[in-house]
Order: sequence, then structure tokens, then C-alpha cells
Amino acid sequence: MIKPPRQTVVRARKLRRALSIPETTLWVRLRARPAGFKFRRQHPCGPYVLDFYCAAAKLGIEVDGVAHDMGDRPERDARRELVLNQQGIEIMRIRAGDIVRDVDAAVEAIAATCEARRIPLHHPALPDGPPPRAGEETAR
Repeated sequence: MIKPPRQTVVRARKLRRALSIPETTLWVRLRARPAGFKFRRQHPCGPYVLDFYCAAAKLGIEVDGVAHDMGDRPERDARRELVLNQQGIEIMRIRAGDIVRDVDAAVEAIAATCEARRIPLHHPALPDGPPPRAGEETAR
């Protein structure tokens, strides 16, 4: 994960106090930990602030309003997404209108994406790996 500069942390704190209606609607549902996944809101990551972030799946969720379609914003979003992808963070974009229309469907899609990207806590042992330590059982 990219360490955020101090000003990004300050900006993230301000953004947490000023969520949009779609962001607030989604946050109410995500803070209940759907499918057991923990989410952070307005999470700083390098020079960027992600609307929501699930560390267990390395998934950033961006709520896109109409402003994301105007001016140079699509190019800026693409550059930002490329930098985050290079850090192993996938970005899931959800239209603000879709959240307002059906927040349940948005939460289900997020949970399914997190499940597909879940990072295991421990990697399984290799079949030709080292023998077990004394007192440990062998996996069969």
C-alpha cells in the first residue's frame, strides 16, 4: 500500500464528514460488514482518497456521479486507477444513481467482488515443500 502524504490524510478526514447522499447510503450498508468484509470510508492511499476500501480483498470502491463524465475527469480517473492497479488494488466503480435506485444490488455486487478477490491469510503448503516440524501433523 502506498503511504499517503499528510495532506491526503487531512483531506480524507474532511471528506468523511461530508459524504454525498449515495456515499452515505452505501456506507450505512458497508459498515455492517456484508459477507464478513470490513470496509473503510474515504481511505487515503498515496496521493489519492478512495471512497471505500476493503483491505482483505484489496478492493477500492468509487461512487461516480455525473462529474466523473465531464472535462478531463475520465483521463484523471484512468491514470489514478492505473497507479492503484500497479499496487494490486482493483477499483470497482458504481454509479451514484445505481446506489440510490437499488443499494441492495450494489452491496451484493461489492460483496461478490470481494469474495472473488479474497486474499488468503496463509498460503497452502506446497506438495513437495519441507517436511513438517517435530510434533506437527502432516496434511493429507
